[in-house]
Amino acid sequence: MFRKSLLRSSAPRQGGTRRAATSVALLATAVVVGACGSASGSGAGATTKPQPDPSTVNLGYLVNLTHAPALIGVSQNFFQGAMPTGTTVKTTTFSTGTLESEALLGGTLDAAFVGPGPAINAFIKTKGKVIIVAGAASGGAGLVVSKSVADGNFPADLAGKTLATPSLGNTQDISLREWLQSKGFAANSTSGGSVNIDTSSGNSVSLQNFEAGKIAGGWVPEPYESEFILQGKGTLAVDEASLWPNGQFPTTVLVVTQSLLQNHPDIVNDLLKGLVQSVNWINSNESAAPAAVNTALAATTGGKLLKTSVLTLAWTHLSFLLDPLAADLQTDANAAQKIGFNTTANIKGILDLGPLNKILSAAGSPTISAGSLG
Repeated sequence: MFRKSLLRSSAPRQGGTRRAATSVALLATAVVVGACGSASGSGAGATTKPQPDPSTVNLGYLVNLTHAPALIGVSQNFFQGAMPTGTTVKTTTFSTGTLESEALLGGTLDAAFVGPGPAINAFIKTKGKVIIVAGAASGGAGLVVSKSVADGNFPADLAGKTLATPSLGNTQDISLREWLQSKGFAANSTSGGSVNIDTSSGNSVSLQNFEAGKIAGGWVPEPYESEFILQGKGTLAVDEASLWPNGQFPTTVLVVTQSLLQNHPDIVNDLLKGLVQSVNWINSNESAAPAAVNTALAATTGGKLLKTSVLTLAWTHLSFLLDPLAADLQTDANAAQKIGFNTTANIKGILDLGPLNKILSAAGSPTISAGSLG
C-alpha cells in the first residue's frame, strides 16, 4: 500500500487533488432517471416481484469533512427529494466508522457513508450482506506530529510516544498501523509496537491532547488533520495521498445492505441519485461548497463553524468522486488482513456498481469499473 513517506510542511498543496476522477458535469440531469417505487431495472440485486416502498430508510454518516457529500445531500434535501412519496430518510450521525459499522452489523442502518476499513470489515463479517454501491470522497487524512518530533529523528523518535486515531479498526487506524509496520515498528491489530496508539479518546479530545502536548500526534481525517496542523501547531509528516498511486485513495464510500438492494432496488437508485446530485453540486460550486459544508457540519453537530483557515487548508486535501477506486479497496483489504483485523482479504463481490452506472450512462457520463471486485 505505502510508498516512501515524505516529511511535509503544513503549507496547502497548490491544486491538491481537488477534482473528481469521474466527470460529473452532466449529472444534474441524472436525478430524474428511473421511476420511484419501481422494482425493475435497478442493478444486479433487483428482484422480479415488486415490494412496497419502505416508510423509512435509515442512513448513517460521520460528522467530518470527508463525508461532505452526505452533509450536502442531507442539508439540501437531495436524498429525501429523490425518495418516493411516503418514504422518509432517517439519518443517524456517528463519530467514527467503527461505531457506524457496528450499527450496520446490528441491523439499525440500511445504508451508510463509511470509510473503506469498516466497509470491508462489514462485508466480510456479514458474508457479503453489506455492499459498496458508490464512492464519495478521496484524500483528507494523514499523520500530523509535533514540530519537535518532525524536526528530530523521524520516524525513529516515535518510539515510546503516543499517537491517536479515531477508533480501533477504522480506516485511519489501519493506515497508521500499516505505516508503522513499514517503518519497522511491530504494529498489529492490538499494538503499535513501541508506539502507543490511543483509539479511545476520539478526534476532538485527541486534538485537545495534542494541543496540550499529551500526545505526539495523530493519523486523523479532515477537518482534524488541519486542526492538528493549525491549532496544534503540528507538521503534516505523512500526507497519506503521497503513499498512493496518483495521490488518490478511498476515504468514504456508500454502502447498502443486501436486503435493501434486493428488496428495494428503487430506493437504492434514489439514494444514488441524491449522491450524484450532491457530488455534482460540490464539484460545480467550488467557491460556495466549503462554506455550505461547514454550515451543514455545524448544524449537524450543534457546534461552532470551523475556522476559515482550517476549512481552507482541509479543502485542499480532499476530492469528491463517485468512483470507489476498486484497486485501492483491495489494497485496503490486504492491509487489514496483514494487520490482523480481518481473517481474509477476499472481497470479491463487495462492489455492485450496476445501479450507479445506469445513472451515469443515462447522463452521458463514463461508467465506473468494479475491476475484480464486482
